Amino acid sequence: MALSECISVVDEQGRELLAHGTALFPVACYHDNLEELAVPWHWHDEIETTVVEGGDAIISVGGETCRVKPGDGYFINTGALHGMWAAGPGECRLRAVLYHPRLVGGSMDSIFWQGYLQPLLSDPGRQYIHLHQEVPWEREALQAIRRAWQACVDEPPGYEFQVRDALSREVFLLADNCPAARRSPSEKALRDEQRMKAMLRFIQESYSEELTTEKIARSAAISDSECLRCFRAMVGTTPIQYVKQLRVQKAAELLASTDRKIADIGALCGFQEMSYFAKTFRTLKGRTPSAYRAEKRAAGLRKL
Repeated sequence: MALSECISVVDEQGRELLAHGTALFPVACYHDNLEELAVPWHWHDEIETTVVEGGDAIISVGGETCRVKPGDGYFINTGALHGMWAAGPGECRLRAVLYHPRLVGGSMDSIFWQGYLQPLLSDPGRQYIHLHQEVPWEREALQAIRRAWQACVDEPPGYEFQVRDALSREVFLLADNCPAARRSPSEKALRDEQRMKAMLRFIQESYSEELTTEKIARSAAISDSECLRCFRAMVGTTPIQYVKQLRVQKAAELLASTDRKIADIGALCGFQEMSYFAKTFRTLKGRTPSAYRAEKRAAGLRKL
């Protein structure tokens, strides 16, 4: 199984398009450096479970934000709107495993699905579980994630059984030690999440165009003030600042993967003035677009 960076591409609803694994074996593992490429807000049908190996990561799910230190990790449930980025300068490396629930649950009439997996998946209060290495059962769950990730990378004979066994162990530990939430998310929180998915869908479709808070709010049929409140509550920033971050991320991907002119990339990503593009890129990435491209190319040559 090829190991790669997980570059998230989403559809018009903010749902991730990247296929994780195959129909026969629906699991994939990734290594990511959030310093280089933050993970945009998105959601997917797979469970996401990850160990942070270096640098602190900021994980935001359903309006709640956590700082995850090296050695700790997390579980993100299916369908949960989430994003992640580095907490500060320097590398922030993750080992992530994404898998469809049927890998460990089997058919929906099995004891594995009904007794362990379904209660976990259907609980809106368990969209996100922070795993700490200091807690014995959570440390065991983190070890299970590492075993699954390494088996995917090494692919020894019968590695599929090793992966399923490790992930099944994690699911059991979560189901056995994380009681159902006493209080489910409010109707308001659930409504905010749906509004955010609609607005993120619109931004993904339109980030290369001129965008205003009014236009973004209109995409979810809400007022400007309600749009600002939703973004601050769910994403922790303003709509326009989010658009700026997304544009810079899209530009970084094009700088690293294409030979397009830098000015053309800026225009494609919604920056009409080269000076503003360069200034914004440097503010968010710590170097100019040309320096970023040169750094990426040098890193690619070192790998050859």
